Amino acid sequence: MEGDPHFFLPLSPATLHILLSLAGEDLHGYGIMQEVARQSEGKYRLGPGTLYDNLQKLIQREWVEELGRRAGDEDPRRRYYRLTLTGQGVLEAEIARLTEVVREARSRLQITRPSTAKPRRA
Repeated sequence: MEGDPHFFLPLSPATLHILLSLAGEDLHGYGIMQEVARQSEGKYRLGPGTLYDNLQKLIQREWVEELGRRAGDEDPRRRYYRLTLTGQGVLEAEIARLTEVVREARSRLQITRPSTAKPRRA
């Protein structure tokens, strides 16, 4: 069901990072790209094409809204974006899903990891 945020999971890396970058504050496009690079410690970077293609999809799904210009911003081309409540719900569902994936991975790695302790001799 499309009203259920789990219907859209898993999110693509670009979508996840864009939603996460907007969870803290409203940002313009370049600010989103900078925040994604900061969050990922430079390991994931969004180019302008990827960013704006994804933003259009997120706006259509009503996960993000475009706020337009901010008063006092000297660049008339700069548009700001905000995470909607629906977008926040999808992001929260994805974070819960990823938390379970990491929990399962840690559990399996502990089970299958060979013991590094030397066996005791009697």
